[in-house]
Amino acid sequence: MSGKATREKRPGSYRGSELLPVHLYILIHLKRAGVDYAKMIGKMSGLPLELITDAIGALLEIGLIERDPGSAVKRSKASFKKAFEVHKHHTYYRLSREGELFVRSIDERWLERYFNGLFPEGWNVVRALAQSRDVKEAGKKVNIDGETVEELRILIFITEKGRKTEFFKRLWEFLGV
Repeated sequence: MSGKATREKRPGSYRGSELLPVHLYILIHLKRAGVDYAKMIGKMSGLPLELITDAIGALLEIGLIERDPGSAVKRSKASFKKAFEVHKHHTYYRLSREGELFVRSIDERWLERYFNGLFPEGWNVVRALAQSRDVKEAGKKVNIDGETVEELRILIFITEKGRKTEFFKRLWEFLGV
């Protein structure tokens, strides 16, 4: 295995594994946090713990993240921690070297290909949703059909009522687009 992160031709995949938005969120969360544990990632994203732990398992398997060794975490290493040093009561995760390189390669062009690969006109829809109050308002800016609305629900970007989820808001914030 080489030390370089490789990009697949298909957006949303990494070495043959499909990257879902939850995987992307965890990678970016760990980039910003330094190290963190599943329950806190779930709490910050508003996603169920089971979904987060499944996604962490998949990211561990493809080598983009790794368990953080040791018995304590210093705030200098975990930027979301309030205390100077915390003794670990959970399993903490961090980006692997390969994960670091992959996250660094994510730019606006990559995101455009990624979201367009998820559903038709995905990038335009996601940007319109980010700039709108809900999916109805976003639909005034770009064409959003019923199939796209359903896809946005499946990806946990909108609620049943069409409002943006905490997960989507946090993902967009972390992407910094």
